[in-house]
Amino acid sequence: MHPRFTSAFSALPLRLQQALQPLLDAADFHGVLHANEVTQLQQATGLDADALALALLPLAASCAIAPVSNFNVGAIARGISGNWYFGANMEFRNAPLQQTVHAEQSAITHAWLRGETRLETITVNYTPCGHCRQFMNELNSGTAIRVSLPGRAIRTLGDYLPDAFGPADLNIAERLLTPVDHGFALQGDTLQQAAIEAANQSHAPYSQSYSGVALRSRSGQIFTGRYAENAAFNPSLPPLQAALILMNMHNEALDGIQQAVLAECQTATLSQRDATRATLAALGCHAFATETLSAIAVK
Repeated sequence: MHPRFTSAFSALPLRLQQALQPLLDAADFHGVLHANEVTQLQQATGLDADALALALLPLAASCAIAPVSNFNVGAIARGISGNWYFGANMEFRNAPLQQTVHAEQSAITHAWLRGETRLETITVNYTPCGHCRQFMNELNSGTAIRVSLPGRAIRTLGDYLPDAFGPADLNIAERLLTPVDHGFALQGDTLQQAAIEAANQSHAPYSQSYSGVALRSRSGQIFTGRYAENAAFNPSLPPLQAALILMNMHNEALDGIQQAVLAECQTATLSQRDATRATLAALGCHAFATETLSAIAVK
């Protein structure tokens, strides 16, 4: 078991500890509980899905990186596949607060990067802020997605975000988590190709400023992230942060980034370049390159 989980794990009920131990001890546990594992945990504990997710929130919150606020928030995105994805808030020293990641964004993006195509429930240990409510409204689940909080009845996003403004108000049909492929041709080395492939799957229906990031960690593993744009613009999640979410869930230290590549459109109306470079520098990475995508995607 990774040391980050030790404290939260010891506070869990004994039956849950016993059922979880082999899962957390597995070398390939990276913040995902697969559908069969969720079923096993329910059978071992007698908890229904909603109660189990609430019980697991302290483990998700253990993944938080909060050197600024010292306030850990955990979230679990529950997909229609039956898989559950951990998420936690992330803050970065010497970087603007606008670069931080909220726990709900983390769990949702984690699910997206793992290939989940729709979410049914978000379980979180604190009430979602307005920023996160708007971010969730970009999902293909819409306002019907369930929001589960400790000590409260489960409600929908529509209850928390009445009279919502979203993609439909801008005549946009594309929704976050629905698979897309913008068709940019892969080129360059392995890291460059990974960044381009991430850009191919990015969600940017408002600006068409498709972008993706690929990071090579100290262990040699490559982590990719995609831009997730929002109808309200400000809750958009940069591609670097998406890659950092995945890196964090793999228990890799964020100050261990050895090399980074950003791929973005040549004709983009906005650029991730300067913000990406600045946040990487705050994390101690200066080996940063950009890859310009063709103006027209190759379909």
